[in-house]
Amino acid sequence: MGDMANSSIEFHPKPQQQREMPHVGGFGCTLAELRNLMELRGAEALQKIQEAYGDVSGLCRRLKTSPTEGLADNTNDLEKRRQIYGQNFIPPKQPKTFLQLVWEALQDVTLIILEVAAIVSLGLSFYAPPGEESEACGNVSGGAEDEGEAEAGWIEGAAILLSVICVVLVTAFNDWSKEKQFRGLQSRIEQEQKFTVIRNGQLLQVPVAALVVGDIAQVKYGDLLPADGVLIQGNDLKIDESSLTGESDHVRKSADKDPMLLSGTHVMEGSGRMVVTAVGVNSQTGIIFTLLGAGGEEEEKKDKKGKQQDGAMDSSQTRAKKQDGAVAMEMQPLKSAEGGEMEEREKKKANVPKKEKSVLQGKLTKLAVQIGKAGLVMSAITVIILVLYFVIETFVVDGRVWLAECTPVYVQYFVKFFIIGVTVLVVAVPEGLPLAVTISLAYSVKKMMKDNNLVRHLDACETMGNATAICSDKTGTLTTNRMTVVQSYLGDTHYKEIPAPSALTPKILDLLVHAISINSAYTTKILPPEKEGALPRQVGNKTECALLGFVLDLKRDFQPVREQIPEDKLYKVYTFNSVRKSMSTVIRMPDGGFRLFSKGASEILLKKCTNILNSNGELRGFRPRDRDDMVKKIIEPMACDGLRTICIAYRDFSAIQEPDWDNENEVVGELTCIAVVGIEDPVRPEVPEAIRKCQRAGITVRMVTGDNINTARAIAAKCGIIHPGEDFLCLEGKEFNRRIRNEKGEIEQERLDKVWPKLRVLARSSPTDKHTLVKGIIDSTTGEQRQVVAVTGDGTNDGPALKKADVGFAMGIAGTDVAKEASDIILTDDNFTSIVKAVMWGRNVYDSISKFLQFQLTVNVVAVIVAFTGACITQDSPLKAVQMLWVNLIMDTFASLALATEPPTESLLLRKPYGRDKPLISRTMMKNILGHAVYQLTIIFTLLFVGELFFDIDSGRNAPLHSPPSEHYTIIFNTFVMMQLFNEINARKIHGERNVFDGIFSNPIFCTIVLGTFGIQIVIVQFGGKPFSCSPLSTEQWLWCLFVGVGELVWGQVIATIPTSQLKCLKEAGHGPGKDEMTDEELAEGEEEIDHAERELRRGQILWFRGLNRIQTQMEVVSTFKRSGSFQGAVRRRSSVLSQLHDVTNLSTPTHVTLSAAKPTSAAGRPRPVNPCHSPAKPLHSLQVPRSGW
Repeated sequence: MGDMANSSIEFHPKPQQQREMPHVGGFGCTLAELRNLMELRGAEALQKIQEAYGDVSGLCRRLKTSPTEGLADNTNDLEKRRQIYGQNFIPPKQPKTFLQLVWEALQDVTLIILEVAAIVSLGLSFYAPPGEESEACGNVSGGAEDEGEAEAGWIEGAAILLSVICVVLVTAFNDWSKEKQFRGLQSRIEQEQKFTVIRNGQLLQVPVAALVVGDIAQVKYGDLLPADGVLIQGNDLKIDESSLTGESDHVRKSADKDPMLLSGTHVMEGSGRMVVTAVGVNSQTGIIFTLLGAGGEEEEKKDKKGKQQDGAMDSSQTRAKKQDGAVAMEMQPLKSAEGGEMEEREKKKANVPKKEKSVLQGKLTKLAVQIGKAGLVMSAITVIILVLYFVIETFVVDGRVWLAECTPVYVQYFVKFFIIGVTVLVVAVPEGLPLAVTISLAYSVKKMMKDNNLVRHLDACETMGNATAICSDKTGTLTTNRMTVVQSYLGDTHYKEIPAPSALTPKILDLLVHAISINSAYTTKILPPEKEGALPRQVGNKTECALLGFVLDLKRDFQPVREQIPEDKLYKVYTFNSVRKSMSTVIRMPDGGFRLFSKGASEILLKKCTNILNSNGELRGFRPRDRDDMVKKIIEPMACDGLRTICIAYRDFSAIQEPDWDNENEVVGELTCIAVVGIEDPVRPEVPEAIRKCQRAGITVRMVTGDNINTARAIAAKCGIIHPGEDFLCLEGKEFNRRIRNEKGEIEQERLDKVWPKLRVLARSSPTDKHTLVKGIIDSTTGEQRQVVAVTGDGTNDGPALKKADVGFAMGIAGTDVAKEASDIILTDDNFTSIVKAVMWGRNVYDSISKFLQFQLTVNVVAVIVAFTGACITQDSPLKAVQMLWVNLIMDTFASLALATEPPTESLLLRKPYGRDKPLISRTMMKNILGHAVYQLTIIFTLLFVGELFFDIDSGRNAPLHSPPSEHYTIIFNTFVMMQLFNEINARKIHGERNVFDGIFSNPIFCTIVLGTFGIQIVIVQFGGKPFSCSPLSTEQWLWCLFVGVGELVWGQVIATIPTSQLKCLKEAGHGPGKDEMTDEELAEGEEEIDHAERELRRGQILWFRGLNRIQTQMEVVSTFKRSGSFQGAVRRRSSVLSQLHDVTNLSTPTHVTLSAAKPTSAAGRPRPVNPCHSPAKPLHSLQVPRSGW
């Protein structure tokens, strides 16, 4: 740490308040002073620290903390710091109140139309026209002789209003509980987000919100910094500040050049310690939140914000340049879910080119528009026919004259017709659809938590059901990530097991112990097991743990070596990254010289070795010929056993001439090889079965790893990704690039299309290769359908690939914050089998929606036709407005709840993915919908026209305006509801299965709802009276209604017998939006996801769609999921995402510090070497997944 001149400690003269109150609460720094300090960068910041505090340790003394021991873990002290300097927490935006949600629900246009109709109806019912006694108005007032009945005219209007209120409350309550659920989940994620600090000299993991000013925090590769701080000591630290500055180049930080670390930025390389100087709203991220009004003003702003966003960058930068040194303001507007910028988060999807509208949403929107249009046309025709019929009959046939005193009576009739028309529309438009989608997704998300899938974007859950390809990491996902050294090559001997310490020369042993102990992150340790008999706990990087375990197996200890040479005594550290594929550490020797220890991927590091230690510990030359020999005899046999090989080497420098440490290639060269070790990472026992399930479900699994090709191939064969005798490709990153690039080094999709279908293993790959592969598969047009790709990733530089994929899975345990930030789903147990569960849930969501649609559309078709024909033939809908609302809204809501909560079964994995173009309503479903509609219509029309004869009751047809409810129409209503109830059981199966009761008791919600609806129906019919237009029925009538209902189940079996293939006339419905309907801008900007269809829908004035929009908003509340920490959300990386995708090559951080992902890709490449693990006569060949159905 540069020794800075300890200039006299005086306060910077500029801000006055520093002189007045230098010791708030006994600390030597005020809040304002620290805030001003954090706005400076580079040399200015150093100068300020030197002028005000002498050096960083001076700052630590002022903050009453120790650079090495940290704070004393004293509750009072921590509380005092929180009071003076604030908490590390940005207050979230106030959630919408229940009343606001009610008001939003009321905006639904169909509801507004109904309210208007109901109010008009109410108003007219209280108006008693003077001419009512005269016969002049015709039979209009026919039923009004009974005074009580006439006065009950208001009931229908009131009942409609009441049912509207019910619907609004249900919708609002759903929204409210969802928001509450997501906030709960959010706070859970926040609590799980921990950061490493030093307190009382101990390393502790504390929740991010518990950080205080003065804490000494350990920063390491992959962290997302949760607070501002000043670097005390750093090794090769590089930070991605693009989230604040928009600059994609990584900024090198060091204690003597630029020690300022800012919250919300990502550590891309290296490690270090910092003293926390600003938290919460006082940190740089927090200040920006305050500027954005995270508290709650963004309601008014949010509409403007979308437009401002593009301009915000430029204007803020120009503004910032004017403020001397206040580069802090050169920040993009930051977003965070819990930080209150939910609305902005919602637009994140639009801004990141990754997410189009999810497949299901696209199909649903399109289908809803079609249904809505049809409903609007039907309702308009119904109203027109009713009005014309009435006018012609009254004024032409009967020859009456329109008298002024009759106007209210006629208007009352017109209002009645209008209400019938609106009711037809209400029934035709499936408001339950958005509800079903939300319930299904929310339910799945909740259950997926139990299956170790933490879903951060709601639609990822459903997209996963369509996945056709999974690109998985090897380490930790397919393997256990508990690494152990099982073979080694030391002193000219290849040991197949751990050698006895006595078998090794003391010099070799000593060098090996030092090389491993010093040249690994000091945060990596092996701790004693928690339970007796358990394995020792591995903390930190697993590859390094394996090496430290090797030291312990050789009966030596790494801790004393580290105590002798503590981290701050290390002279220079070249940390591991995916370009270097090695890590090196330089220490100063007692004689003034230097020693460099290096470890890394064996084939890379051995090229840099010119000597090797022989059995006596003496140096002997190591020529290229010796190296080839070693690769053949030692490294390839180890790799064929599925081992990862690591080379450990060292080099001495004399004290006379210190090398140029920045010239890394010079320094890390001419090494002496100490050992090559083979590390085993066993395949998880449950993985082969999971991969078999994927392959059976039509999903291709590909392994993308940084490991050696032989190791990768061996593991892939053990997992079942590749099978002997099949035609597949296993490529190294270099060879892969050679095949897909043209002479100019540009990637050609055509070339890629020749490679990816057969590619199963991509070894020695860089993050760029991973991104290229994912993009290539997604952009490919070779198959019948676009591929839907899921990707797993854990390293910082997997970000671009995770973002590009349709579904990105980040590792919950081994994953870095950056990877989690870019992902859609976090695997909390890092296990591949959890991905299979996600596929199952995704397919289940899709099926649940289809089940609901099948049920919903049958109800709709029947209700609309009955209302329409009934109105045209009898001038009155057999199903009254209130009854329709009960059938529609309550059955909708209940049915969506019942059918959307069906648990998934293994049988979902026995079929191929549906693909993006498969219609929502298959021909089998269309057969079911139309088949059941025919049955129900036959029954209802039979009852309507001859029912009174069959039951020997009065006919309900042609009843006057305010006549009492008839038994006839009550039977029709009751039979209709009974048929829907039993059809709900039929709707549980959509692929033509016979047994509709299969697994019905595994879904208690379904059973409860069916029985509950039945109970309420009894109450409505027996006691509903005038409001529901019901007249109580006798037991015999009830039994007939039930009998007809049960007939639905029998009829279902009849329909199942008819082969769908014979019904060529049936059309499918609900296809995904066609290519031509999606313009580039829509995909890129999304415009809050309004596509052409939706705009058309707006024009059509059927704003049932507001409902869907609201649901989408709720889905976005899931951006609450987006976070995994109270600060993590703080940063929005719109420009940086683009720059990352652009500069993927600059990204330099490993996928696990596994010393093994690909060499920098080069256009030139060698032909693939013959696989030494198998005789050339019988190469291991590929898995050909049938193309059908993709």
